[in-house]
Amino acid sequence: MHPRPALLALLIATACLAPCPAWSASLSPAPMLAMRMHDGIDLPAWLVSEKLDGVRARWDGRRLLTRNGDPIDAPAWFTAGWPSQPMDGELWIARGRFQQISDLVRALRRDADGWRQVRFMAFDLPADPGVFGQRAARLHALVAKTGAPHLRAIAQAPVANRAQLDARLRAVIAAGGEGLVLHRFDARYRGGRSDDLLKYKPAADAEARVVGYRPGQGKYAGMVGALLVEDARGRRFALGSGLSDADRRQPPPPGTVVTYRYDGLTAKGTPRFARYLRIRDEKPARGGPAGASAQGLR
Repeated sequence: MHPRPALLALLIATACLAPCPAWSASLSPAPMLAMRMHDGIDLPAWLVSEKLDGVRARWDGRRLLTRNGDPIDAPAWFTAGWPSQPMDGELWIARGRFQQISDLVRALRRDADGWRQVRFMAFDLPADPGVFGQRAARLHALVAKTGAPHLRAIAQAPVANRAQLDARLRAVIAAGGEGLVLHRFDARYRGGRSDDLLKYKPAADAEARVVGYRPGQGKYAGMVGALLVEDARGRRFALGSGLSDADRRQPPPPGTVVTYRYDGLTAKGTPRFARYLRIRDEKPARGGPAGASAQGLR
C-alpha cells in the first residue's frame, strides 16, 4: 500500500471520526529504533520526515520518559492537557541546539524558564495497533484536537523517487538540519532496531561506550583531552574532536554510550576522523571527574 498525498490527507481528515482504538501505557512496546537507509527500497512505500537533533523521549500518558525509561523532570505546565495516549517523539528547540536541550533534560535542578522554548515533536503512537500511515494520521488529529502549546506532530510526506529524496536531504542539510527519517507506510510499531524505520544522513555515525579518558594538554590542561571508547566489536579508540569545553570539564562518565560521526575506516579497522556528537543515553544527571586520566580503563 503506497502512500499518496491525497490518501494521506484523507487519513488525517478522517482520523478518529470513528471510534479510535484504546491505548494503554502498559501496551506500549519498547522504543522503535532506526537503521541506516540502504539502496533498493521502494521509496513510494515510505513516508519521510526530518531527523531532528533533539532528545528522544516518550510520553506514557502521564509523564515524560527518556528512551531508556528514566523520568524527565519537565515542568507540570509543559505537559498540561496532553492526551492519555502514549506518544513517541523528540524534545526539540531548534536546529543546531541539541546541546541546550540535552543540558535541560540532564540537569540536576530544573530550569523552568529554559523549558519554555522546548517542543515535544511527536512522530508516532507506539500503542496504536494500526500501520504507520494510520498512526501518523491519528497522531496529527490528536495533537490538533489537544491544542497544547508545547506539543507538535512532525510532518510526514511521501517521495516519488531517489531524486526527490536527495533533494529534500540537501534542503534540510543546507538549513542546518541533521538528515531524514523514512518510515514504511504499512509497518506496525515494534520495539528495537527495525528495518521499517530508516535514517538517511550524509555521514556515517555509530555508538561506543566510554571506558576512560585521556588527559588534556595546553589550554585543556586539567580537563579531559579525549574520551577513550569501545565499540560493539571491542575496538578501542579516542574521541577528542567535537568535545565542547563543558564536555571536557564534565565528561560523560564511564559506561555511558555516546554517538560519534566518522568517515570510513582506517587500515586498522578503526573509525577515520571520528568526531564526538552526543550522549546517546540521556540521563537526568551527568558527572565524571574532570581531568581524569586513562587509568579508568576497564
